[in-house]
Amino acid sequence: MRAWETNVRRVVPYVPGDQPKGDHLIKLNTNENPYPPAPGVCRALREMEADRFRKYPDPSSASLVRVLAERYDVDEDQVFVGVGSDDVIAMAFLTFFNSDRPILFPDISYSFYRVWADLFRVPYETSALDEAFRIRTEDYERPNGGIIFPNPNAPTGLLLPLEDVEEIIRRNPDVVVIVDEAYIDFAGGMSALELTRKYDNLLVVQTFSKSRSMAGIRIGYAIGNASLIRALNDVKYSFNSYTMNMPSQILGVEAVKDEAYFRETVARIVETREWAKGELRKLGFSFPDSSSNFIFASHEQFPAEKLFEDLRKEQIYVRYFKQPRLDHYLRITIGTREEMEALFAFLKVYPG
Repeated sequence: MRAWETNVRRVVPYVPGDQPKGDHLIKLNTNENPYPPAPGVCRALREMEADRFRKYPDPSSASLVRVLAERYDVDEDQVFVGVGSDDVIAMAFLTFFNSDRPILFPDISYSFYRVWADLFRVPYETSALDEAFRIRTEDYERPNGGIIFPNPNAPTGLLLPLEDVEEIIRRNPDVVVIVDEAYIDFAGGMSALELTRKYDNLLVVQTFSKSRSMAGIRIGYAIGNASLIRALNDVKYSFNSYTMNMPSQILGVEAVKDEAYFRETVARIVETREWAKGELRKLGFSFPDSSSNFIFASHEQFPAEKLFEDLRKEQIYVRYFKQPRLDHYLRITIGTREEMEALFAFLKVYPG
């Protein structure tokens, strides 16, 4: 090893899902929305004046913060925006998780949590999900330096009831609790946002990547007590003042404005999800009862890894996790009805 390499920070990076290229593939592996963004987003994109790009964007993203505050009936100083929810959560790790005590999160969860903890040298402990892949609230009743968990969880898709979410927050008043709600819009209005009015240590994080069809634009946001948001902004401005570009701010505003389109596409995905559950059951698959835009499915007769590879040969992409407790499952994003029918057409004649 060369001398300078001793000072290199080394981490095991997060591995994102494949982004295959091609015109004739079915992409059900990264939980993207199968429908286009709201019409206002497309219109604003066409009308955007390129000359504006020579100037820096608004560092406060004030127009986007304003529409989000109006949408969720909170004050503007309770909203923080970032470049996708990954950026928001990374800032939250830097801001709030600075105790000598370990932070807590589930052992089966969004795998980026471990990466951020290692990168920022935050001590952590994981709490095992039960045999049905559910979070046990009692596991979060020990001394800790903070708590984070997704709801619905990933990759299982299971929703923790709101009363259990509140129980975790209530029992941990001295640390920040982050509820990562990337998939909450598919869960029938069970967001913990209402609890931010009651608990000043709660930060709720959401994203435009799933329900608002804008994964490629990278917009995430957090809502919480104004003191939390102020601390987040202090860290953001110490890291990069211009984190969100001008097009993202403009297009994000248009996405929030079109509530009817948002509700329509979410409803279509939920309807397709429930139909897909029935089709999977007919084919002998089992899965946790997903409240997200994906299904975490297993089949007793078909090894998941082989099925994953065979689907790829047919240009059908799903997600496979080669790790204990998960390696019997495939995570299947809910696509359009036509995409899901193509998946089932393959599965119905699959020889194994």
